[in-house]
Amino acid sequence: MSAAAPKARRGRDGAETRARIEQEALRLFAEKGVDGTSVRDIAQAVGVAEGALYRHFASKEALARDIFLARYAELAAAIGAITAQVPDLAGRVRALVAHACALFDAEPALFAYLLVTQHDHLTAVAADPSANVAEAIAAMMREAMEKGELPAQDVSLAAALALGAVVQPAVFVLYGRLPAPLAAYAGRIAEAVLAALGARDVTAAGCAGTE
Repeated sequence: MSAAAPKARRGRDGAETRARIEQEALRLFAEKGVDGTSVRDIAQAVGVAEGALYRHFASKEALARDIFLARYAELAAAIGAITAQVPDLAGRVRALVAHACALFDAEPALFAYLLVTQHDHLTAVAADPSANVAEAIAAMMREAMEKGELPAQDVSLAAALALGAVVQPAVFVLYGRLPAPLAAYAGRIAEAVLAALGARDVTAAGCAGTE
């Protein structure tokens, strides 16, 4: 028993160090970009030697990809959870927009990182809706079409319209063209998504009081 305790402690410490590396790397990547951030920058921010990073990640690029894929998958999982909990399209859209706005307000650095680096990593994202935001939204759209909540349409375009209606206001808040918080616009954004998709039998009543 006494011999096992130090090993367990080392495992805990390793997990904590990895989490701190990911947290500081995310912040630096959002501020300076992946190319503008060095391994030394990350190590200094975490308070460890550069070699400690390589014990957890093969390279800076591997670290950047791991962060992207993990956090992108978390977003996809949230879409799946809301879809499972809320039965109708309008309710799902409003819940998803509220979730996205709250996430942005809590972690703007995460949003900036996902936005800036998506072109480097999206080809590595699995097609499974549980790990892919666009596929999770497309799956929700297909179900809505089958139920008659949406007219038949190209689901890829529908997903692009939905994402754009959320992302662009977030970009404006990020760069000061709209005052924070993004959550103040959740109602209007949800209305815009539903209108862009041509959702049927939807009124703005469910969005009242959210702005």
